[in-house]
Amino acid sequence: MDSWEQIVSCRRDGVDAVVITITAVRGSVPGQVGAKAVVTHAGMISGNLGGGKVEAKAVSHAAALLQGGDRCVSVVWNLQRDVGMTCGGEMAFLFERLTARQPWHIAVFGAGHVAQALVPVLATLSCQVDVFDTRAEWLGRFAGWSNVRLHLVEDFNAGVALLTASSFVVSITPGHSCDRPVLREILGKFHHLPFLGVIGSAAKRAILKRELLEDGISSEVMERILCPVGLPIGGNDPAEIAISVAAQLLEVRQRVLPPQ
Repeated sequence: MDSWEQIVSCRRDGVDAVVITITAVRGSVPGQVGAKAVVTHAGMISGNLGGGKVEAKAVSHAAALLQGGDRCVSVVWNLQRDVGMTCGGEMAFLFERLTARQPWHIAVFGAGHVAQALVPVLATLSCQVDVFDTRAEWLGRFAGWSNVRLHLVEDFNAGVALLTASSFVVSITPGHSCDRPVLREILGKFHHLPFLGVIGSAAKRAILKRELLEDGISSEVMERILCPVGLPIGGNDPAEIAISVAAQLLEVRQRVLPPQ
């Protein structure tokens, strides 16, 4: 994996990193202008800055930046005076610290028609998607994407164990009889999810609210449910519903999460 791919990987996986670039050289030096390296808390994970003492010094400098401070630093080192090498050239380095953010997590309960249209859209975004369903045949219709994980479960409630307090949740299960228990489980564990959307209608929302109140879920927590999920655009075709849901997910993410 080259440095550019490693940078993308760090951003995707939420890993703090410092990107080092040789920006200028003078005289006898071991590195070339434009050479890059990526340093994480695990050390230098890709790249080549010429090896030896100067590379070790650059990695050490990057490790110090990972502890905090400036996000972008430019230095010029005389290899003899500043690094202790016999060659007398100079090298300039740019250090850029990339502060990781946790991956945007989206959990989709249900793999039916709307999910079949929604998940391919989400797969193109910078996010991690978990899809849960009890039906192997529906899960088997999805293509393979590196940021999508498919879970065949005996019960939709099993998927709740993979949620966190920052998960965005979309419930598009086969029907009301599946929605109610999984929503009860989710809301009993998480009172302040940033996004909890349920496919349906205003009438379905009223029924869910009444039943979940009977299940002991507070009215305040209930108000956080977005039902019907999706922006009020398009029609009832699964592809158009999927676009409206993806747009609403992005709209809420823009409000509650820091910029990418």
